[in-house]
Amino acid sequence: MNWDWDAAQDFLPDLWDGLLVTLQALLWGSLIAFSLGLVWAMALRGPRAVGWLVSGFTEFIRNTPLLIQLFFLFFVLPEWGPTLSPLVAGSIGLGLHYSTYTMEVYRAGIDGVPVGQWEAARALSFSTGHTWRLVILPQAIRRVVPALGNYVIAMLKDTPLIATIGVLDMLGTARAFSTESFSYIEPFTLVGIAFIAIAYPASVLVRLLERRLASY
Repeated sequence: MNWDWDAAQDFLPDLWDGLLVTLQALLWGSLIAFSLGLVWAMALRGPRAVGWLVSGFTEFIRNTPLLIQLFFLFFVLPEWGPTLSPLVAGSIGLGLHYSTYTMEVYRAGIDGVPVGQWEAARALSFSTGHTWRLVILPQAIRRVVPALGNYVIAMLKDTPLIATIGVLDMLGTARAFSTESFSYIEPFTLVGIAFIAIAYPASVLVRLLERRLASY
């Protein structure tokens, strides 16, 4: 099979549309993962019963395949009432799955805050909310930003899974194009190049940010 430049050129508009969908899913998935991960990490420091529930739930999510979770959200959940669009289900699935990993990142950052910071906040009669918001979280989050960046890159590489539930991301558009044109080399090669073009610069930026924060 030979490379067909005409087929590659014909696929470029579809690739651009798929890229926008991929980045949209990545953005919403990252926001969900960062927000829920912080909630899980803070809940682990709450009442013991809440900590047990959070630990059990996150272990369940972490130890089941992301693909199964996507299928559950899109195909099974409507049987109970809520019906989600493919993109919404994909974004929630990515965010929920990766929140169990960002939880551990946040927990490590929180545990890395010196005990004296907690004691100083109590000595100043800070409320629990003010202690978290003004003292603990600013220090903890600064420590874990590079690790969170690594999980964004990992999530980017998992976004092709959302094509299995009908999302026309880069992989979804490549599959649709190849089905219509019977050209397979060009669309899938271009999709792979697009992922490299996004993931490699992002990984370099994460490493630079890690060095910057370490020196700071």
